[in-house]
Amino acid sequence: MRKIIQGGMGIYIATPGLTKASSINDDALGTLSCTAAERIVPHILQMGDPNEDIRRAFSYFPFQEVTDGILKKYFIKGGKPPNKNFKRVPAFSMYPRADLIKLTVASSFALTWLAKEGHSNPISVNYLEKIQIPHIYHITGMMLAGADFITMGAGITRQIPSVLDAIASGGTPSYRVLVEGSKEGTKTISFNPRSFFGGEFPKDLKRPDFLPIISLDRLASIMVAKLPANSIQGFVIELPTAGGHNAPPRQKGIFDNKGQPIYGKEDEVNFSNLQDLGIPFWIAGSYASPQGLIKAQSLGAVGIQAGSIFALSDDSGMDPVYRKEIRRLGYRNELIIRTDPNASPTGFPFKVIQLPGTQSEENVYNNRKRICDRSALIVPYQQENGKVGFRCASEPVEDYKSKGGKIEDTIGARCLCNGLFSASGIGNPNEKPIFTMGDDVSFLRYLMKDENDSYNASDAIKYLLGTKM
Repeated sequence: MRKIIQGGMGIYIATPGLTKASSINDDALGTLSCTAAERIVPHILQMGDPNEDIRRAFSYFPFQEVTDGILKKYFIKGGKPPNKNFKRVPAFSMYPRADLIKLTVASSFALTWLAKEGHSNPISVNYLEKIQIPHIYHITGMMLAGADFITMGAGITRQIPSVLDAIASGGTPSYRVLVEGSKEGTKTISFNPRSFFGGEFPKDLKRPDFLPIISLDRLASIMVAKLPANSIQGFVIELPTAGGHNAPPRQKGIFDNKGQPIYGKEDEVNFSNLQDLGIPFWIAGSYASPQGLIKAQSLGAVGIQAGSIFALSDDSGMDPVYRKEIRRLGYRNELIIRTDPNASPTGFPFKVIQLPGTQSEENVYNNRKRICDRSALIVPYQQENGKVGFRCASEPVEDYKSKGGKIEDTIGARCLCNGLFSASGIGNPNEKPIFTMGDDVSFLRYLMKDENDSYNASDAIKYLLGTKM
């Protein structure tokens, strides 16, 4: 088993290129972020599909009439001028349009296929559990492309093994979607890939290994107890210092004098309990060093998952102008990272880099016109008429209130959809980015000769393994 898992980060930060650059090392497992793949791929196509990557991947999709339709709708030869509006992808509903389902399956297929192109080593694909409706379609696409692992966090992921099993066996995957305010609590959606795409849908697809991302050993024990044997092939134990979304503290509402949530003893992981489960695990959160790898292994882990060190490498999809500045500040020990309890409309604490000109600044946030045009993080809720509606705490305040949302939920809520798209340079040019990072960037001092130097994913892996200092 591989000692290092390169984390699946952001929206198009963990690109197919970064995933491949990591996975070709026999000690590392590259992880592709396919969060919002159905919005990433159309954007790239409207940019002219540089290097013909998406079109090349689409040529291997088993249903060419599907990809032909997507190309006809979104591909622009030579690319759209950057100051022009891009064609929007519709939001998901409980019963998505057929063209949106096709786009979602094909998009996750394309990005996964590109991550696997040209090598035979395994890769993993990452999604956020919180974005529930698209899972059955995204996972179908990644499995058609031969994904080897799936990692998933930001929610309770107990339903994923049954989805994997159903798709692999040619069955009908289903998912219980949380609906705020409904009496049942959830509504179940289903998808039959064979009938949707026709009788030629491949049989006996490879079932990817499942690596849930969790924050506590107690949750690992519960998942193992409640799921059938062999449902889980490993755990990623993500500590509060990791980047992106964090699990909220068990004791809520307690903050330090800088407004940061306080994690206490209830949030500590008992690694002995994890070892007793007999399932491999990796540790994430401030372990990105040779010493961190050794420490993780001394706690019984196979190794570590590391994100920030790869996000700041030249192989990531992060906007290179901002990436250079973040590295410079990190090298100088001047980078400030806050755990913001309100920034993410998901309700999970979210790590935010404090960087001039980005959504981290209050004046930038306050001057932004609230708009929900990406709609990747919308939350289903029960309407008075019995139908399911959708809302987001970062949409226009009056819109959110009219949908029964609490005004206090909107305070400080950033538009992560637009912000994270812009962080990878594929967003609306009028939208300011938002960047996330783990608390520890001390690795920069070992990978860079000076504050203007750079490094790639291979350098990061060699450093973590202790072969480059």
